[in-house]
Amino acid sequence: MSAVLTPISLHADAAEIERMHRLFDMQRNAFAAAPYPDLAARKAKLRRLIDALRRYQNEIVAAVNDDFGVRAGAETKLVEVMGPILEARHALSHMRSWMKPRRRSTEMLFLTNSAWVEYQPKGVVGIIGTWNFPLYLTIGPLIAALAAGNRAMVKVSEFTPRTTALLRTMLSGCFAEDEVAVFGGAVEAAQAFNALPFNHLVFTGSPRVGREVMRAAADNLTPVTLELGGKSPAIVGPDADLRDAALRIAHGKAFNAGQICVAPDYALVPRGSSNEFAAAVREAFGKLYPSVGGNPEYTSIVTERHAARLRQLLDDARAKGATLLSCGDVARTGRQMALTVVTGVNDRMQLMQEEIFGPILPVLEYDRLDDAMALVRRGDRPLSLYAFGLSPAEQRRVLRETHAGGVTLNDWGWHVFQHDLPFGGIGNSGMGTYHGEEGFRELSHAKSVFKRQRWFPIGLFYPPYGNLVQRLSMRLYLGKSA
Repeated sequence: MSAVLTPISLHADAAEIERMHRLFDMQRNAFAAAPYPDLAARKAKLRRLIDALRRYQNEIVAAVNDDFGVRAGAETKLVEVMGPILEARHALSHMRSWMKPRRRSTEMLFLTNSAWVEYQPKGVVGIIGTWNFPLYLTIGPLIAALAAGNRAMVKVSEFTPRTTALLRTMLSGCFAEDEVAVFGGAVEAAQAFNALPFNHLVFTGSPRVGREVMRAAADNLTPVTLELGGKSPAIVGPDADLRDAALRIAHGKAFNAGQICVAPDYALVPRGSSNEFAAAVREAFGKLYPSVGGNPEYTSIVTERHAARLRQLLDDARAKGATLLSCGDVARTGRQMALTVVTGVNDRMQLMQEEIFGPILPVLEYDRLDDAMALVRRGDRPLSLYAFGLSPAEQRRVLRETHAGGVTLNDWGWHVFQHDLPFGGIGNSGMGTYHGEEGFRELSHAKSVFKRQRWFPIGLFYPPYGNLVQRLSMRLYLGKSA
C-alpha cells in the first residue's frame, strides 16, 4: 500500500514538545478511565499491529533504506518486520496465562487464609528507541507494554526521520493517540520526553545516554529498563572448527554492517591461530558479500560522522602497531565499509576501549580457556557472549563464570530472536528485560494480595501481648532466649 507520511522535523520545536505534554495528559486520563484492559482488548491491539506490519512491509524496507543510504531489504524484513510479528504472536499465545493471578503460600501462622499476586498494568509507558533498528527496538517494547495493558508513547531517533514518519503513520492507523503516540525530534525533544513522569521508561542506546535517561527518570522516581550494548566477546574454543566459527562471526559483524548492540565486538582465539582465523573471516565475508560498494545487500554506515569515527578507530589501531586485513573492495571511502579484521591488538587501542558498532573485528589470542574468561571478566559486563566449539563441561564453566545479558552457543545473536527468552543487559550493558513473559512482568505491577478469612482469629496477635498463642509462636520460631 502507498503510505501518506506525516512530516516530522529533525529539530525539537516547541510544537512537538507541547504535543508530548498534551498527549501524556490524554493517555494518563484515558488509563485512569480504563485501568485494566481485558484479554480480548489486548489481543485486538496486537492483531492490529501485526496486520499493519504486514501491510506496510515494503514501505518499511524503502523508508529504512532511505535513512541508511543502503540497508539490505532482507535484513529489514527479517528484523524490523518479522521480529515484531513473531514477538506479538508469542504474546498472543501466552497472554491468558500471564495475566492470571498467581497463588502464593501463606506463612504457617496464617494457614487457611489466602495469598496471591495480581499483575496490574502500570499506566503510561515511555519507549525511547535508537536508529540501528528503528522499528524492532521500539515495537518490541511496545508489544510488551500493550500485552501488559499499558498505553505507550514512543520516541524515535532523529537519525531515521523517514522511518519515524512511516511509524507514526502506521501506528496512527492502528491506535488512537490516547493509546499509542509516536514522536520525533532531536536532543531537546528527547530531553523533554525523558522528563515526563512516565509509569515506566524503556530506553535503548548507549551507556552514556542511558545514564542521562536514568538521571532524568530519577526526578520522577520512574522505573527504567535500559538496553545499552557493550563489547560482546566471541570465544573460539581450542577444539572449535575455526572456519565455521569465522563464518558465523563474520556474518554477525557484517549483518547491518555491525551496527547491532549484540554484534560480536571482538574475537578470542587460541594462541597462534589469529592469522588463520583472520584469513578464514576474510574468505567467509567474501562469500557472503562478493562486492561491497554498491551492493544492495550490504548495509551502509548510517551517517558520515559514524563512518569517520570507524575510520579513525582503524587509524589509531594501525598507529599503535596493529595489522589490518580488509575483507572487501571498499574499506576506506564511502559509507559502505567492508569488514576489517585487526590483529596484534592491545588495550591502548581505542577499538578495545569502546563498543565498535561497525564492521571492525579485533582478534585477541589466549593460552587457556581460563585466560579467555579472565579477559572477558576484566571488562564491563557485555550484553551478549558467544562461544564456539566448547565441550559441555566448558560451556557450563563459561555460563557460570562469566556474566552477560544473554548467550548464544556455536553462533551469534540468535538468542535475541527467541521470544520466549528474556532480552536485556547486566551492569554497564543495561538493566531489566523485555520479550516474552519477563517483558510482561517488567511492565506490570506485581501487586501482593492477602485475604483473611472472616473467622480466622487474627486478634490473638493483638495486644495486650503475652497470651498463650503468642508465647508458643515466639518459642517455635525464635527458640529460647539467652
